[in-house]
Amino acid sequence: MSVQTVLVDFSIDPARLADENGQKTVFDQLETVLKENFSTLIIAADIKVGDGSLKILTGKNGLTVSVRLFDRGLVTVNVEYYKEDNEDPIITYKSAKELGCQMSKHVTATRSQALPPLKRCLFSRYFPSSDGRLLEYDIDGVLFDEQSDFQRVQIVHSKTLGNMLVLDELQNISEADLIYTETLMQRGRESYEGKEIVILGGGDGALLYELLKEKPKYVWMLEIDDLVMKACNKHLTAICGDVLERRTGPNYEIIVEDCMLTVKKFIKENKKLDYIFGDLTDIPISDEPCGELWEFMINILNSAFKILKPSGKFMTHGNGATSADSLEMYEQVLMKMKPAVTFSKTKAFVPSFFEEWIFYQIAFKHQE
Repeated sequence: MSVQTVLVDFSIDPARLADENGQKTVFDQLETVLKENFSTLIIAADIKVGDGSLKILTGKNGLTVSVRLFDRGLVTVNVEYYKEDNEDPIITYKSAKELGCQMSKHVTATRSQALPPLKRCLFSRYFPSSDGRLLEYDIDGVLFDEQSDFQRVQIVHSKTLGNMLVLDELQNISEADLIYTETLMQRGRESYEGKEIVILGGGDGALLYELLKEKPKYVWMLEIDDLVMKACNKHLTAICGDVLERRTGPNYEIIVEDCMLTVKKFIKENKKLDYIFGDLTDIPISDEPCGELWEFMINILNSAFKILKPSGKFMTHGNGATSADSLEMYEQVLMKMKPAVTFSKTKAFVPSFFEEWIFYQIAFKHQE
């Protein structure tokens, strides 16, 4: 079940919408076409607003059409109705385009466009890109949907991507995203055999699963949300195998708590590790490198380097390649760290993100 929203937009000579009479004339032309397509429509509201007018029409079975006329020459028509999964749509993308063409001819629009119907429901088919663009996914079902103490945890199914983990309405990883994990760990470029490793976060289990194939000495995975692991263990075994079945294995341990508790414990014990993976939050999108998320990220960085060997590395994901300003702020943070660090970065196109993602490899800067 969902609410279907169809959007049709027009550009018209602004002079035709400059006053109430002009707006009424244009609306009457649009209303003629709308009633030819939806015969039961009646005007429910006619509202004058500062930059034009708004007309609302209602029809059979809760159909609602809003027509917004802007005195600058833009007209928007929104058609909205409720649809059960087994019902045929009242208006499809094809019929929306035909409707747009009919209205465009009646009002002699200079330009027009109709968008595919937006399907709005209690599970989303739409997620944002890193720079705030709306992405539509071919999601056809929800396999898991529960609220933990920390976040909303969902596993949804995509026809293209397979099962996908969604946390607080943000896509995280899908069965099609091996490239994400392999780029994060720099497979083929780094050797993990015989190494001691900490994963900060990583509740989907994908990184732990792939690292264990490299024969490390020991891996500690520090994940705060047990519900994430339960959901992934049931529905994302294609990327995590059976590593989330138990909390300990021959050469790994999953510790369910705030990762900083174990990090502080390791600092106190003067423990030194070969690799630390930051598989937590993305680099925040903000105007300045400040606020709670930035403080958390900087604290993670500083603490991680206290338990790294001089030859060790901190590996983490950044954000989308189009979010250049936030990535630059993160790199400025790295350049100010004490002791000094050096970094390199890699990018990869991640299928479930629909965009290129940046990954960082950070190490101590040794004096020559």
